[in-house]
Amino acid sequence: MVSIAAEMKVKANSPFSCPGEGGEMPELDVQIITSGGLRIPAHSSVLASASPVLGSMIKRPQKHRISKQKIPILGVPPDAVSVFMQFLYSFECSEKQLEKYGIHLLALSHVYLVPLLKQRCTRALSEGLTIENVVDVLQLARLCDAPDLYLRCMKLLSNNFKAVEQTEGWKFLQNHDPSVELQILQFMDEAESRKKRIRRHRQEQGLYLQLSEAMDCLEHICTEGCTSVGPYDMDPSKNMDPCSKFSTCHGLQLLIKHFAACNKRVNGGCLRCKRMWQLLRLHSSICDYPDECRVPLCRQFKLKVQQDGRGADARWTLLVRKVVSAKTISCLTLPKQKRGENLNNPKSS
Repeated sequence: MVSIAAEMKVKANSPFSCPGEGGEMPELDVQIITSGGLRIPAHSSVLASASPVLGSMIKRPQKHRISKQKIPILGVPPDAVSVFMQFLYSFECSEKQLEKYGIHLLALSHVYLVPLLKQRCTRALSEGLTIENVVDVLQLARLCDAPDLYLRCMKLLSNNFKAVEQTEGWKFLQNHDPSVELQILQFMDEAESRKKRIRRHRQEQGLYLQLSEAMDCLEHICTEGCTSVGPYDMDPSKNMDPCSKFSTCHGLQLLIKHFAACNKRVNGGCLRCKRMWQLLRLHSSICDYPDECRVPLCRQFKLKVQQDGRGADARWTLLVRKVVSAKTISCLTLPKQKRGENLNNPKSS
């Protein structure tokens, strides 16, 4: 018979040492029975303090009073039970022990309500996930109410499904637990839908950001002038190099020149002119100073909306809101860009 207190080297000042008179441990009054028939003597006071489940089992009235109460811990290797008992005494567990008995210790920590050990097992199993063991760990995490570990398993399985599909664990799962298989497939479907939504959102944000930049570029051309287009009271710049402020400046100048000279736009037959018309309308919807604005038709669009006595349609209002939001986000990130430019060009600062 092995003395668990001696094996675990419990310190005298440990909260589980329970010293009696003379500073010695009290009597070993409990025996833990393992699947292999191993009997591990222990102290009821230590077990009750470390695990409320074991505490309730110890306090349960006995039909036949015996000197040492027996508590069976079955279904796991005897060595895993020994490591579990070691943790109850010392709150210590080596990485090697977690690597070897992590699955068994997670089950024991869940059944006997030892949260600190459960947390360490969850972390160790998360770090040791592989294609081969992910299905087994997933099922255990589901049974032991370990959501973080369960999510890690789901993500690994979803990202490597073709490889996991070839493992014995997956084949066993298909034959014996189709409900879990269905949960996994649903998770993968939701993950793919979520990725599509994120991609679509990023594409939309990119479009709104381009429109926001086009609004800034339009103000730049109509207020400051650029290489070939500018306000009526200002000569265009003689510098024929591409505009350094906006990547879309050259294309927008060509669109403005086309809009000014096109004959089809009167009848609404030119797609390029329609695009320019929409840009002017969008600018007017965003502009807060129409009386001072130098962008063509800005004030006229504002007056037309007021005269009609009705707001824009819902889709146009949503577009304006999205472009304003993109412009706000762009302005918030601008200081970071300026700091980056100053770091790259020290002379500018």
